[in-house]
Amino acid sequence: MGSVHSIKLAGKPSVQSRERTPLRQVSSKLAAGLALSAFATFDSALAMVAPDGRILMTNPAFDQLFGDISAEDLPTQLQIESWQQAESAERIVPFPNGRSFKIKIMALPEGYFVCAGDITDQLAQAARDARLVRTDRLTELGNQRLLRERLQDLLESSPAVRNDCALLTVDLDRFKAVNDALGRNIGDALLCLVSKRIRSAVSGVDVVTRLYGDQFGIIQIGRPQPEAATILAKRLGDLLSRPYMLEGQLIDVTARVGIAPLAQAATDVDQVMKNADLALNRARQDQSKDYCVFESGMDETVKARRALETDLRRALALREFSLVYQPQFDLLTRRVTGFEALLRWNSPTRGMVSPLDFIPLAEETGIINPIGEWVLRTACRDAANWPADITVAVNISAVQFAHRTLATTVLSALSDIDLDPRRLELEITESVMLDARGTALGVLQRLRSTGVRVSLDDFGTGYSSLGYLRSFPFDKIKIDQSFVRGTLEDPGNRAIVRAIASLGQNLGMATVAEGVETAEHMERVAADGCTHVQGYLISRPIPPEQVAGFLAGNGAQKAACRDDPFLVA
Repeated sequence: MGSVHSIKLAGKPSVQSRERTPLRQVSSKLAAGLALSAFATFDSALAMVAPDGRILMTNPAFDQLFGDISAEDLPTQLQIESWQQAESAERIVPFPNGRSFKIKIMALPEGYFVCAGDITDQLAQAARDARLVRTDRLTELGNQRLLRERLQDLLESSPAVRNDCALLTVDLDRFKAVNDALGRNIGDALLCLVSKRIRSAVSGVDVVTRLYGDQFGIIQIGRPQPEAATILAKRLGDLLSRPYMLEGQLIDVTARVGIAPLAQAATDVDQVMKNADLALNRARQDQSKDYCVFESGMDETVKARRALETDLRRALALREFSLVYQPQFDLLTRRVTGFEALLRWNSPTRGMVSPLDFIPLAEETGIINPIGEWVLRTACRDAANWPADITVAVNISAVQFAHRTLATTVLSALSDIDLDPRRLELEITESVMLDARGTALGVLQRLRSTGVRVSLDDFGTGYSSLGYLRSFPFDKIKIDQSFVRGTLEDPGNRAIVRAIASLGQNLGMATVAEGVETAEHMERVAADGCTHVQGYLISRPIPPEQVAGFLAGNGAQKAACRDDPFLVA
């Protein structure tokens, strides 16, 4: 093998020369010497190869890398079939010593030039960088980028491989409450414990990632679907819901899982993730299950829901809402003492939309806040035209209480319309009282101090009603209609009605029996001690323009015959 060390350089210029000699004036002998000197000292392994494959010249780096390699063995080491077929392109070649080299072969008029550079450290650093950008720093799981890349790889694989894969999206209930109450450090520590439990439940080939916040993604690989995914989801539901101990705090959270088999998702990563999210949302809505498998109809349901939300957002501006009023009847005085305001939506494209369909959506999206303010102001304005001893009741949701300006809005509506606060009654459900920070109780106390009345709606259907009655002096308790209508068939329901009526009497609170539809209903709740009734027997909800006639007595029969399919008594 040739070596550049055997060639002597002649005519070496003085290092003290201040003027650079033009290249065209350098003698060919000197130029050759300079080129050979650079060839010898270059860090990369260099070689000149004749057209027939003979190794003409090498540098020390080449000799150190390849040793005393023969001309016949060099193409094999360079991973080329022959010099004639060698392309002027770069390739990465692993060597037996564990190092990797980037090999470049250039075809010259009189042979070939070979350059081999060690890129082992560069490849290792690139691998570390690639791992970092695909790793969640908190949990050391993969991140969403890794999940998307692996999903894409699987979607591009054969149907047989894809059919045995599924994406599971895992979300923790109550994590935000834990994070807010105990601090971010506890929340982060909890996520790390959750990630360890998830890893303990999956196989070595599965991909586990943290997507964001308290949501995790798992790609299950090589198992029959969706059966294997449902088994894993049940396992996760049990494992992640077991108590956690952190800094002396016993923490309970529950997990919900959405499952999207890859066989249903064609080749679109976004669609797979969307399917898993749709299934997860369904699992959140259905409290009877910790998991849900995606079905094609879910997408149509979401589209319909979005369309409903769009129409709902426009309805207020387009004045599609209206109020109707259902009378509340005092059993002692035998007269109507107030009306409950009930919201109606008459859509030009959908017709009459049930409150059961749009109120939950309005609460979930926050649209209930502007709608609720409109209801409040409209009800106060209508009530201002009624006799001074007639009250109006307005339902206020828990979402509205989360809005800091609720008390100001109520007092502003009363002031703008000049309505006596004692004529306004706010109806709340027990969900309002579930506010752990106590802000709702403070708002109620402030409003009640001005004269506004407060009633507890749907009493008996929640969890801690007696505790609420003790913590806040309600003016009225409304007994849920399920108990009232069930008094005829179930003696237990009647016992409940009696107990609530007795409780209200002892606490100085009025009790309203909802859903009174027959004379027998009225007779029974009166005998059981209720003070007021509300329901079809007295009247169906009536529009505001008929309230005056109803109170006068000449419109009662007409109002009672009105057909309102959306009674919310």
